[in-house]
Amino acid sequence: MGRRWWASPPLRHVPIGAPPSRLSAWSEFPIRFRPYHRPVDARRIGLFGGTFDPPHLVHLLVAAEVRSALDLDEVVLVVAGDPWQKSATRSVSPAEVRLAMTRAAVAEAGRPWLRVDDVEVRRGGPSYTVETVEAWRSAEPSIEVVLVLGADAAGGLGTWHRAEDLSRLVELAVVGRPGATTTVPGPPWRTTVVDVPQMDVSSTVLRERIRQGRATDLLVADGARAIADGAGLYRVAP
Repeated sequence: MGRRWWASPPLRHVPIGAPPSRLSAWSEFPIRFRPYHRPVDARRIGLFGGTFDPPHLVHLLVAAEVRSALDLDEVVLVVAGDPWQKSATRSVSPAEVRLAMTRAAVAEAGRPWLRVDDVEVRRGGPSYTVETVEAWRSAEPSIEVVLVLGADAAGGLGTWHRAEDLSRLVELAVVGRPGATTTVPGPPWRTTVVDVPQMDVSSTVLRERIRQGRATDLLVADGARAIADGAGLYRVAP
């Protein structure tokens, strides 16, 4: 926990469960390792932001795999208040309902290292990740922040609000698929690719299943599904 390694250039490709001593065996590039001494009091957290409309099994699986691969003390699901890059193209469920569903899913998961942050919902306005990270670092200056992203989101980092500032504040954990090529953001981003077992489950697919009245057992937490049904989400208007 007290000693980690940075790669130079800043890229590591880490299969799930790979011990730190074997990182170089899976590196895609010739790299030199230099020691990184983690401050004794520093916590290392993963911020996993998303719309969570609805939250589902794969969100929880990603959180667990990234925590294990990158030795994180905690993974925090950050519910976007106004996911401005999505809300411009489709209808997004109310933030308070998405937040309640995500809290229900995390409560049912029962993992002490997993929790939900409502900072972006409370802040209001467009949800900018850089502002969320700055809030965390302001409250806890020694914290190490790993930003957890899907490969598709990582490909669009250049369009994010104050992307250059964000690159100085976080490491990236880009979630890839075993055997698939993942486009890795280059410098100044510090990036680790974490391969996660692929399941054909997405919020889009689950919204359609609920619209059709189909079961979502084990894919969506029962409490989250109950909240969605109670709010009339994803149903076709009569």
